[in-house]
Amino acid sequence: MPVSLTVAAWPGLSPRLLRDGSENYHDYVAAGGYRDLTDPEQLLDEVERSGLCGRGGAAFPMAVKLRSVRAGGRDRGGAVVVANGEEGEPASIKDRWLLRNRPHLVLDGLRLAATIVGAQRTYVYVSDPAAAASVEAAVAQRNPRSTVEVVTVAPGYVAGEETAAVRAINGGPAKPTDKPPRPFEQGVGALPTLVSNVETLANLPYIHTHGGQEFRAVGTTSSPGSFLATITGAGRSPALYELPHGVRFADVLEFHGVPAEMATGALMGGYFAGLLGPGVLDATLDHDALRQLGSGLGCGAISILNGDCPVAVAASVLAYFDRENAGQCGSCFNGTAAMAAAAAGLRDGVATGDDIARLRRWSRDLRGRGACATLDGAANIAASLLGQFPAEVARHLENDCPACRSGDFITLRPYEVEAVMTA
Repeated sequence: MPVSLTVAAWPGLSPRLLRDGSENYHDYVAAGGYRDLTDPEQLLDEVERSGLCGRGGAAFPMAVKLRSVRAGGRDRGGAVVVANGEEGEPASIKDRWLLRNRPHLVLDGLRLAATIVGAQRTYVYVSDPAAAASVEAAVAQRNPRSTVEVVTVAPGYVAGEETAAVRAINGGPAKPTDKPPRPFEQGVGALPTLVSNVETLANLPYIHTHGGQEFRAVGTTSSPGSFLATITGAGRSPALYELPHGVRFADVLEFHGVPAEMATGALMGGYFAGLLGPGVLDATLDHDALRQLGSGLGCGAISILNGDCPVAVAASVLAYFDRENAGQCGSCFNGTAAMAAAAAGLRDGVATGDDIARLRRWSRDLRGRGACATLDGAANIAASLLGQFPAEVARHLENDCPACRSGDFITLRPYEVEAVMTA
């Protein structure tokens, strides 16, 4: 049964991405949208000054990507820009929300990026039917003769990887390809291609209007600006918050209505950045702070553990990776299956010390062995379970776990938001 989604900005923060209700073309223009861009070079400098990094998971500097694609496009006679809104991450709702509710903001950012790199072809890449319909309607509102093409694919975890997006737009399956070449070198139609998350693009109109320095007025020095966070778990309805980088996780819990003492850890960065124990309560939500904890912000999706057994969480997520891997790389196909089986054995009370030793070795040795980051995500889950929750792992080797035996967590999957309705 679909559930509602709470949408709110952090207290005192003037939202840059969220708004009440859906936007239309005339309201967006009246609010200053689709401003003329007469000096793309100046805007590129402002993007660099802003420190904007990708919001899709990798946090790569946006200005570096723009400059690389622009330079390659000049050498190759053209470039392409893809707004990546596939959002195969089941723990995240932000991209679908933006495309459903703020399509003109995303299209404006797509327009600005295309102008900077000199692209004549632009795409919006999605798997959510409601998002696709919203974008198509917005494109028609703005310019019925627009060259923006909406490409839809079947949803899947690997479908949102940048080379999978390029491959699908080129007519192939939405599965990752070997690298190099990377899309900025050779992408859609063999042209240099900027594949950018829709939230990243949605920040460009603000920078165009207010400048890079104003963009840095919130956030931290190394993680400037605000970001969209999908918060799930703890028995509460999912929420989408616009937060300043650097806010304390404990304060976010309070804002979300969850007493800090109820949180026993968190699943960070969607499924990719692994598990953190109770120490996450003292962490700030920015790239540097979480990196020091061996984790990351990723796509901004955070699932609160509220007495949930971390072994059950890890086993469930690893089973997902086993189902969702592309089946192209032997190391990933076999590695995710092996780690999922080991975690399931631990959950079910049949694992041995040798099984845990193998799981630890796989979590270390399999990193970087796949064509995309799926295997790395699985390794992060396994390694963080063993590193952050050693006592729970030891208990599962010695005794039966009532929480795991009940199967309630596996049935509920409280960290997923695929069923959320935003209307």
